[in-house]
Amino acid sequence: MFDEDGSLDPLLKFLLYAVLALAIGKMVWEWLTDDVSRWITVDLWGLIADHPWWTSLIAVGALVAFILVVRLLSFLFGAGTYAYVGDEEDYSSTAGPGEAPGPDVLTFKMKQLAAMSATGFEQACADLLARDGFRSTRRVGGAGDLGVDVTARDSDDRLLILQCKQYKNPVGSGHVQKFNGTARLHHGADVPIMIGLNGFTQPAVDFAAHHDLILMGRPELKRWAHGQHLYDVLGIASTTQ
Repeated sequence: MFDEDGSLDPLLKFLLYAVLALAIGKMVWEWLTDDVSRWITVDLWGLIADHPWWTSLIAVGALVAFILVVRLLSFLFGAGTYAYVGDEEDYSSTAGPGEAPGPDVLTFKMKQLAAMSATGFEQACADLLARDGFRSTRRVGGAGDLGVDVTARDSDDRLLILQCKQYKNPVGSGHVQKFNGTARLHHGADVPIMIGLNGFTQPAVDFAAHHDLILMGRPELKRWAHGQHLYDVLGIASTTQ
């Protein structure tokens, strides 16, 4: 009935809307088939036939007004669903480790993360780090990044190196091995984290455990994206706790 983000299943939502529309349509039809039907079929139609240009202008004006009202409502009530911050900005944490996120905390739904471009997904991870109060948060992914997509520092000045994989399938061991070869040796990571939107294969998990790499699969990513602090999700100790 509900998806993993708590939203109503789209098919069920469509069926509910269809039933509601049919019920409203039936009520309106019964109302129109009384005395109002004559006003619409005779009086109103006669007015349209006598003044077609005025009728067209009124219809276009009403449509434009409706669109403007919808956009205004969308702006007023839809803003803040999610947002990106620039590479040069550092955001103070609204909820530290162990604290409950506030109502205005940046969050993402999993279907939003899945619909992003690879660059957008990396930027979203950078934004979530900034939300949690990490310093010098920056997206650096691109050609020749040598396994680093996002960098940041925590309150203990530890360097976080994130590699963000938005693959449709679980990330395999080969990708984790490559990350292992660059995260600490080349980039000097204190906290190397690989994020897999759709998880990791068992060989990848086993390799990461053997080499002390941190993997964030879909369940952990969901908790982080929904507002929980990264270190709470991963069980990493911090002096801020």
